[in-house]
Amino acid sequence: MPKFYIKWQLDPTKIPADPEERVKGWLSMLGMVKADIKAGVTKDWGCAAGGNGGYAVIEAPSGKELFTHLLKWMPHVQFEVTPVLTVDQTIEAIKKAVAAAKTK
Repeated sequence: MPKFYIKWQLDPTKIPADPEERVKGWLSMLGMVKADIKAGVTKDWGCAAGGNGGYAVIEAPSGKELFTHLLKWMPHVQFEVTPVLTVDQTIEAIKKAVAAAKTK
């Protein structure tokens, strides 16, 4: 299944000024992250020490399904998504490129 490396950033205009509301929002979002990890959709997740951004590695059948999954975080979170290959997929791609070059 395709994997996606996702850099996420909280939208500062959506963060409540009230500290209690901020804590409620954070804990709610972190509960959603834990549920995604438990479901096996999110393979890895981290928050930068500054607290306003981080990364996730998510498996999804396609970009379309990934987009549908990410919609639940919008508009509070902004994403930069990069499809990534496993080591085996990378080796396979290199071998395929070398074989194609030899046939030219």
